Amino acid sequence: MSEKSSSHITFILLAPIAIWMVVLLILPILVVLVYSFGELAAMGGYRPAFTLAQYANLPARLTAFKNTLMLAPAGTLAAFLIAYPLAYYLARTVKPRRRLVLLTLVIVPFWTSFLIRTYAWMFILGGRGIPALLDFIGIEGVRLLNTPTAVLIGIVYGYLPLMVFPIFVSLEKLDASLLEASDDLGASPLRTFLQVTLPLSLPGIATACMVVFILLMGEFLIPALLGGGKVFFIGNALVDLFLQSRNWPFGSAVAITLVLIMLVIVTIYMRLLFRPGRTQEVSMI
Repeated sequence: MSEKSSSHITFILLAPIAIWMVVLLILPILVVLVYSFGELAAMGGYRPAFTLAQYANLPARLTAFKNTLMLAPAGTLAAFLIAYPLAYYLARTVKPRRRLVLLTLVIVPFWTSFLIRTYAWMFILGGRGIPALLDFIGIEGVRLLNTPTAVLIGIVYGYLPLMVFPIFVSLEKLDASLLEASDDLGASPLRTFLQVTLPLSLPGIATACMVVFILLMGEFLIPALLGGGKVFFIGNALVDLFLQSRNWPFGSAVAITLVLIMLVIVTIYMRLLFRPGRTQEVSMI
């Protein structure tokens, strides 16, 4: 096959996904970018203009940015600290017969609506849930609902399965002979884990953390229900600006700022991950 024919086939295969990306990703972002330089119309919405006033007003949503940039990484880290031991147990300890059952139990929460599960946590963390139980045993005055702690708990619960599976796949693919070789060479179990298991599972860790973190940056349901309007994320600010206040230009400016923040974070992450001299390949979803 000639080089020219190969190029034509490649173009034909890539054209559908390229069109898909342009129509559903690039064009909407361009529209939001144009709106961010506009002005608020008299009846709400967008009025054509070219002004930086919307970006100058970003400090008005500083709390939402601060909450997001604090709780999204914290939630990602907390989910990882719980997910890794669980994934390790499923991949390296459980027998294959039981593994499928336990993996199914990890997925079970996804069989119900995310909204319903979050409402369930409203009851668990509310006055008739855990605080009432603590009050019964003599620990009074504990308030969980409408706090950052409640939001963090909801984040870990809601996103834990997304953290578990990439790590599980990475651990399951580990070559057992490498672990046996480390043991034969006299390495302790802890040293084997730190020098063999953990480095070889980095692809799954990198994928899981990136996916969960990106999704958390746009989260709005958990803060809205478990934060009770007191723990606002950028997602909540966007819902308010676009659907309630109908301040589309300011909402667009907030959205574009969020995109730029994510680009910076992802760029730094990728540079650290694929820095020169790093030989281990890391797969991304």
